[in-house]
Amino acid sequence: MNFQQLRIIREASRCQFNLTEVAKTLYTSQSGISRHIRELEEELGVELFIRHGKRMLGLTGPGKEMLTIAKRILDDAGKAKRLGELFTGQQDGILTIATTHTQARYSLPGKIKLFRELYPNIRVVLNQGTPEEIRSMVSGGSADLGIASEALSHSETLRAFPWFKWNHKVLIPKQHPLADLQDITLEHLAAWPLITYRSGMTGRSVIDQAFESAGLKVDIVLSAQDSDVVKTYVRLGMGIGIVAETAVSGQEDEVIALDVRHLFTASTVWLAVKRGQLQRDYLWQFMMLCNPNLSVDELKANTQEAVSGHEVPYNFEI
Repeated sequence: MNFQQLRIIREASRCQFNLTEVAKTLYTSQSGISRHIRELEEELGVELFIRHGKRMLGLTGPGKEMLTIAKRILDDAGKAKRLGELFTGQQDGILTIATTHTQARYSLPGKIKLFRELYPNIRVVLNQGTPEEIRSMVSGGSADLGIASEALSHSETLRAFPWFKWNHKVLIPKQHPLADLQDITLEHLAAWPLITYRSGMTGRSVIDQAFESAGLKVDIVLSAQDSDVVKTYVRLGMGIGIVAETAVSGQEDEVIALDVRHLFTASTVWLAVKRGQLQRDYLWQFMMLCNPNLSVDELKANTQEAVSGHEVPYNFEI
């Protein structure tokens, strides 16, 4: 048994048992893939794959067990390789953060500036994407840290820690009729065309749930991925906007921001890392710059719980 055979089992599952794709992923030939599989099955004395002619359709019972073992061995091997890098690269290296436009634009600049002052030799890479893309980047190892309000806190492969809570605000053009109201309701908002985030972005689920619970149908005339786009179309008079309060500066041109925290549930921005993944100390330090209530011991204990299978509770306020 060798690492290449284990990689083939893992990639076969990822590639829906398309051996051509597996060969491309592992930079080898399809015949080489077939040979490795045959040799492993002969060594173990069981068939690992369900076949129809020359095609592979899935994993047998033993094959599914072997897939679990292969993932664990390859993951542990990756940790062993990473161990040397961790202890030789604490003062220089790269911190890759996957986050949304809203966090990159409004929440992170001050934290990244302070981090660079503390770690001048650490380069920071910001990869912007949707929450689902962020989750995939951190789970796949192409990002060290994921930051978003959606999709990160309920992932089996990630461990998420709260950063801060935030509420939505409503943006309206100046001279808009809603500007004269003292107590704005969901019914007032539902009477106008709405511009807000697209599904899965920046607390959009909270917005949808509020209107749905109130039994109100709304006309969302434009959905966007980032707050600046929402603001642009509100200024054009296409409708009223619902954005994260962090994206409102208090000095917006041509629009007024209304406090509507009584209408929508507060959302949480999460800091997420891969479960069981060894990390450089400067990653923990960055997370503590974001949330000073975190500690290195709590972070390490809670991210390593994937190894033991027991989640360690943490207690702090956000």
